[in-house]
Amino acid sequence: GPAEVPTPTPQFRRVDIALGCSYLGKDIKGLLHVLGGSSSQHPATLVLRGISVRDDGNLDDVTEYQVPRENPDSSLIIFETSAELVSIPHAESLLHADCEGEEVNCEISPYSSQWVPGEGPCHTSWFMTTLRLSSGISIVLVLRGPHCSSQEEEHDIALHPKLKIPMSKEGTLLTTVEFQSSSHNTSLRTHLGSSVTLDCRFALAPSSSFSSLEWRRQHQGSGRRLFWYQVGSTGPAAQPNVHVDVKELLGSGDASLSLEGASVGDEGMYICLVSTPLHQAQHIIQLHVAAPPRVRVLPEVVSLERNDVTITLTCNIAGYYPLDVSVRWTQKTPEDDMEIPLSNIRFSSHRHSQDGTYSITSYLSISSATARAPATYSCHVSHVALAEPISVSSHLKAPDPEQKGLEGLVGGFIATAIFIIVLFTVLRRRAAKPKSEQLLRASE
Repeated sequence: GPAEVPTPTPQFRRVDIALGCSYLGKDIKGLLHVLGGSSSQHPATLVLRGISVRDDGNLDDVTEYQVPRENPDSSLIIFETSAELVSIPHAESLLHADCEGEEVNCEISPYSSQWVPGEGPCHTSWFMTTLRLSSGISIVLVLRGPHCSSQEEEHDIALHPKLKIPMSKEGTLLTTVEFQSSSHNTSLRTHLGSSVTLDCRFALAPSSSFSSLEWRRQHQGSGRRLFWYQVGSTGPAAQPNVHVDVKELLGSGDASLSLEGASVGDEGMYICLVSTPLHQAQHIIQLHVAAPPRVRVLPEVVSLERNDVTITLTCNIAGYYPLDVSVRWTQKTPEDDMEIPLSNIRFSSHRHSQDGTYSITSYLSISSATARAPATYSCHVSHVALAEPISVSSHLKAPDPEQKGLEGLVGGFIATAIFIIVLFTVLRRRAAKPKSEQLLRASE
């Protein structure tokens, strides 16, 4: 037969990714960073140099980033960043963010500087870059800034006018990525009782080493440690329903947390904290637990055979979470083109179950004086756990003419029978009266 055509190997290309950022005058520990005596934000540009991305044939217009030749006193701070030692996660999403209509929020803060013995007054500068995409991707980059190795070199280099650290001839800050961590979704929703994985990954430069991983959950003002692992310890400490693959953690930097059988009590803010001997990076993932409601309407079929009768339809909504639920009733007859909303409804109070879910009952009263049969009465329930509303109906039957005729015949028969019985009783009493008179006369 014909030879199979091998699948072409994806082509990759190195490109520059330039992102508009804000430089914050405070470090990650909240300490004021001297920036011309001001702690306000400053415009900045992060240029990720030579990033490997998949070439889908639409990169012909991508060119190398050129440093703008502006006034040296410009307030723009340009960070030229090399990622040769650590790969940049979700690089394609960053590159195509504008085309995909995604917003990228970029913030750069000075990390607490580390003084190395023998460096002298020109010490190493560190920066923390946080990238957040509107799709939910979160990326943290720890950048190692420029440094000089001796006081003699310090006299031969130019310092940035604002940051007071060595800069390039073009006036940019040359940095390298030493540590990166990422999460592809900062907000998740899972169904009650299901399993979910909270994504958290990291990568380190050869000069850095992994120290520890901690997962915590914060909810309604209280916090709890779920998982803890430190290099050199006997093993991880974890809560019963969570799991982190330590082999993958140490091998590929996969620090993702698996949660089994999610309950209402597992809802909250999860914090993934990855530490090295020098730095820490964290991601916050909001987990929402949801349970769809079960809906039932009773009775399913109803009829109004008599006048001045009121029947109550019951819509039971049970087992839902969170609390907010929307319930409405409608009526539709064969003459109606669309369902007609109804307002004469009542509700019970919310009931809280042991598993944390809620229940409520809605009531609709139907009067024979105003109801038009046949008709369909529907209870519509909307909830965040539902892709679309649930609609359950009760059917009002029209009176059956044959049934009415049969009831008339039965009623006539009963009335005739009663009349005959009464007539027979009266005639019998009259016939017995002369006999009693004759016996009375004979006794006299």
